[in-house]
Amino acid sequence: MPAFVSAPRTAFGAHKVTTDEIADDIRTHQHGHPRLTAILRVVDNCGVSSRHFSRPLNSPTVSGTADVHERTQAAFDDAVALSEQAATAALDAAGLTAGDIDAIVTTHSTGWAVPNLDVHLMARLGLRPTVRRVALTTVACAGGVQGLIRAADLVAVRPDDKVLVVAAEVLSTSYNHSATTIESMIYKALFADAGAAAVVTGTPLTSGLAIDDTFEYTLPGSLDRYRGRLDARGMHFDSTKQAPSTAAKTLPALTEWLGPRPVDFAVIHPGSHRIIADTAEALGLDAEAARHSVDSLTDEGNMGAVSVFRVLERTHADPPEDGARGVAVAYGPGFITAGLRCHWRSVP
Repeated sequence: MPAFVSAPRTAFGAHKVTTDEIADDIRTHQHGHPRLTAILRVVDNCGVSSRHFSRPLNSPTVSGTADVHERTQAAFDDAVALSEQAATAALDAAGLTAGDIDAIVTTHSTGWAVPNLDVHLMARLGLRPTVRRVALTTVACAGGVQGLIRAADLVAVRPDDKVLVVAAEVLSTSYNHSATTIESMIYKALFADAGAAAVVTGTPLTSGLAIDDTFEYTLPGSLDRYRGRLDARGMHFDSTKQAPSTAAKTLPALTEWLGPRPVDFAVIHPGSHRIIADTAEALGLDAEAARHSVDSLTDEGNMGAVSVFRVLERTHADPPEDGARGVAVAYGPGFITAGLRCHWRSVP
């Protein structure tokens, strides 16, 4: 039996930052960098026009000199706040209250805290003490789809349960001028802060995605392609020159799992314009079918695990036909791919 995903809701960081502002900030802080011209060119070509940060661009924990403790604490505090906003809105959209929830799945990779996001949200939202918890803490960009996979697993065992799935990332914590590689400059322009949530159930509560099957794949020999790193100055996100083409290397495994039957729509993690284009092409879809992912990346940047929920939220506003066959796919450090075979249900 399918698992059904209610209409998701996204909460953005309070401060909208344009790419022009980021370019100016890099120009100010890296004026002596020997590759400044190349850096500004790739920042301008990243395909993101704006994004939201939880704190102003000129704050100590973004482009300032705050240390690792200040940065990680600020990132976690902001992630909790964004998660609470998104979860409250998602419960309302599904016609539920906190007391209706039987399990919570959280995904969060920025900041550091023990206890983690799941326990903090238990208190913030007023969930029952007996609610079951699954906390994904290092899945990063694949976390949105991975969280839905774990929720579908829970519903398969207990079909009457209602599972709240919450994602949050404060990726501006990796915006750090002590990192001077071109890759780190690209992530300054790509990354954004947000929280998102949806409810997964055994019977539909709203129109939306119905999960028919799930897929997980780890690309052999790819451990170094994308990775997080901590030092005294904060969290950094590193990648190798092979990284941009890595998602495409996992697509044969994804398409083999999907089989020859064509899909009508896709919810693609907007990690970059290349990732979106490569995935759509492998699925036999045109640019129109990938428009929600492209628009999310352009307008809101890469929000990590949150992004798939945001693309799905855009899909709700401009939905496929009832019964249309689809796939949701996201990628993350490892290098991992998480996928959903799904169909669209127009009415609950």
